[in-house]
Amino acid sequence: MSSPANRPRVGILISGRGSNMVSLVETARQPGYPAEIALVLSNVPDAPGLDRASGFGIATATVDHRTFGKDREAFERAMDEVLRAHQIDLVVLAGFMRIMTAWFVKRWEGRMINIHPSLLPLFKGTHTHRQALEAGVSEHGCSVHFVVPELDAGPVIAQAKVPVLPGDDENTLAARVLTQEHGLYPQALAAVASGAVALVDGALVRR
Repeated sequence: MSSPANRPRVGILISGRGSNMVSLVETARQPGYPAEIALVLSNVPDAPGLDRASGFGIATATVDHRTFGKDREAFERAMDEVLRAHQIDLVVLAGFMRIMTAWFVKRWEGRMINIHPSLLPLFKGTHTHRQALEAGVSEHGCSVHFVVPELDAGPVIAQAKVPVLPGDDENTLAARVLTQEHGLYPQALAAVASGAVALVDGALVRR
């Protein structure tokens, strides 16, 4: 990884509007932030987040998964080539709607993080806000974790909680959680980029 004087270069992977990407970019512009957002890469050529990234002056790229059919690893190898060409040190998943193969996860082991809209290990997978409401929990939230081969199972770096209020539906709960995501993700990325947390032998280590 890059030395402290040369901040780690971050590649953000998106599939949609990139709201978490925007919060990461804006925070990374602040003096002293320990990482540089160097690339925004999407598997969707017309993802709105690409234009938003370009507006910040950040390099963008597209690797359309549809052109690879069912060959997920070939798609990921193409992404990996782009990431290497941009000298990326850390990969951040921000609304990237593809499940990674073991090959890609191993390639970026300890250098790839994801944000998930639940308090892991609760409510893995999709429709987490619906799951939370159906379970009748009193609090919900989001988690940033290292990516491992098992879906949403990597060691948790940081979490933020929100109350589940009477009358909440999926949309109101999702909006409350998303606000927390925008604050949590830049903090978690800073911890990883600075070396304050790391993935060692499959476990989270805080330094």
